[in-house]
Amino acid sequence: MENRLPTGITVLDRRLDGGIPAGSIVFLGADPASQSELMLYELTAARGTLYLTTARSDQAVRDALDRGSFRCGNPTVRAVDGDGPVDQAHRLVRGLPEDSNLIIDVVDVLERVDPTRYRNFLNELQTHMINTGGLTVLHGLKTANTPRNRGVTKHMADIVFDLDTTVNGSEIENRLAVPKFRGGRALEETVKLRLAEEVDVDTSRDIA
Repeated sequence: MENRLPTGITVLDRRLDGGIPAGSIVFLGADPASQSELMLYELTAARGTLYLTTARSDQAVRDALDRGSFRCGNPTVRAVDGDGPVDQAHRLVRGLPEDSNLIIDVVDVLERVDPTRYRNFLNELQTHMINTGGLTVLHGLKTANTPRNRGVTKHMADIVFDLDTTVNGSEIENRLAVPKFRGGRALEETVKLRLAEEVDVDTSRDIA
């Protein structure tokens, strides 16, 4: 079996035969209200991480990491603003060392640039991940205003995580599907997750 990198999220690592193949790009699509960023925070505990934030300030991300009761690491956090975001991200990614995580939260800003430039960025990112044995997670929001390059992201990603959030009265349900797993086995069933102090399996009764 190829070298697998643990995500640090136990429930996922069990379902994914130990983790994610080194050199992979993962797309995580989620509802803005899902608290999917908790998955990103736990990923930082697994290994050194460069965390690029395009929506919140770098200080806001650090504050969230410091005040949470979840397990996380000590990532390098950098803000990528709206002025040439692909070029900024590319410069930062080039210095990423071996066996590291890269998190882009959210990738929507990059997905709105010229399609050719965005494809070139993803191709160069993929080459860098393969050469360094690292792992990239592109966090994208599922909204009505879908970025024009979202399809390109999903096509070029090695793995797609689709987090579906439903609200029924006072009940909130998060289900994670893995419809694409290049070089491996996609999950046949969704995983019901609890996104609170940590990412864990939700053992509560399914909503009828």
